[in-house]
Amino acid sequence: MQIYLVQHGEARAEAEDPARPLTDRGREEVQRVARHAAIMGLPVAEILHSGRLRAQQTAAILAEHLWPSRGVREVDHMAPHDDPGAARAGVETAREPLMLVGHLPHLSQLASLLLVGDPGREILRFRNGAIVCLARVAPVWRLHWILTPEMASARPQA
Repeated sequence: MQIYLVQHGEARAEAEDPARPLTDRGREEVQRVARHAAIMGLPVAEILHSGRLRAQQTAAILAEHLWPSRGVREVDHMAPHDDPGAARAGVETAREPLMLVGHLPHLSQLASLLLVGDPGREILRFRNGAIVCLARVAPVWRLHWILTPEMASARPQA
């Protein structure tokens, strides 16, 4: 079983636009990562996102490339300062690969909770638009891989 954690793409500053939509760079980076993930054949049953515009836009771009079988859905437990325990409960009962698109510090706390049981211990540094893949090897979760926008645009060396 795998889950994919994605910090939304780069967003406009709140002073510039209180809705905080993705910047052009943020949109382009998420598209690059999504295209690469599609080439990898990333299996995603459902993409869940917070109600914030930047997460919704990021989820929509990912869905255009990954075609999640159960679609895209907004959920309540993905805001920046929500309790990661609520998201953990959903992840632990999932039977198919899920992608969660959200915010810091929530995603970092969720990853730490799953990997080491301590949401206060930052063990991963997230990057806007990157995908972090965690795999459950019963009964524990392990970091499987990370795909950043820079990695998605790297050209193979001859």
